[in-house]
Amino acid sequence: MNDDILNLDQIYMAQAYRQAQLAADQDEVPVGAVIVHDQQIVAKAHNQVEMLKDPTAHAEMIAVTQAVSTLGQKWLNDCTMYVTLEPCSMCAGALVLARIKRLVFATEDPKSGACGSVINIAHHNDLNHRIEVQHGLMQAECSAILSEFFKKKRHLNN
Repeated sequence: MNDDILNLDQIYMAQAYRQAQLAADQDEVPVGAVIVHDQQIVAKAHNQVEMLKDPTAHAEMIAVTQAVSTLGQKWLNDCTMYVTLEPCSMCAGALVLARIKRLVFATEDPKSGACGSVINIAHHNDLNHRIEVQHGLMQAECSAILSEFFKKKRHLNN
């Protein structure tokens, strides 16, 4: 991979991580996402499920809505999403429907990941679009913020 692309990927994933920190500060599952078009951030979001009382208010869903609004188009085929956790089936399906070109996620979700861990909606042969997927960038940091969040939740519930 080109060093320039890797450096940009690190910059954008760091922005997604900042969004995850905002979620954690608001007692939301710490997942953050940004969408980039032509090296410009066109959307940034974090989970807001608890605040909005909406099970669909995942970082990825909010970011897709922001990006299509910002760009004034329904397709994101020239965009890359950076997200701290592997998207679930709902979010992966939305990314396929939005025709996002590329997805970079930090850490796998062995319980509900839909971009290769549990199922692979991002590369499903029967769907009309397949997403270029990379993972592992900032995995340690993004895994740690999730682990710490759930550790605190378990401690409070005991």
